[in-house]
Amino acid sequence: MKKLAPYKDILKMAKEAIDDALAPVRANRAKKQAELEIAKLEERIASQEAKVQEVCSEREINFDKLINTLDDLALLERRKKQFGKILVEMFPE
Repeated sequence: MKKLAPYKDILKMAKEAIDDALAPVRANRAKKQAELEIAKLEERIASQEAKVQEVCSEREINFDKLINTLDDLALLERRKKQFGKILVEMFPE
C-alpha cells in the first residue's frame, strides 16, 4: 500500500496535479464501465437471438415480427461492435 501524503502537502497541490494523479484511476474506471456495457449487450444479444428462434418456431410465422426482431438484434450487435471500437481507440493497451 502506498504511503499517505501529508495533509499539508496535499493542500499545497494544485487541482491540476490532483487531477493528473487521479487520471489513470478514472481512465481505468471508464474502461471497466465500457466493458460492463459490452457484457450487458452480450446478454441482450443472447436473449434477442432466442427471441428470433422463438418467432421462427411459431406455427404461423409473423414475418413483420420476425423482421422487427432481427432489426433489434442487428442494432444490438452494431452497438456491441461500436463499444469494441471505443475500447480499442480510447483505451489502447
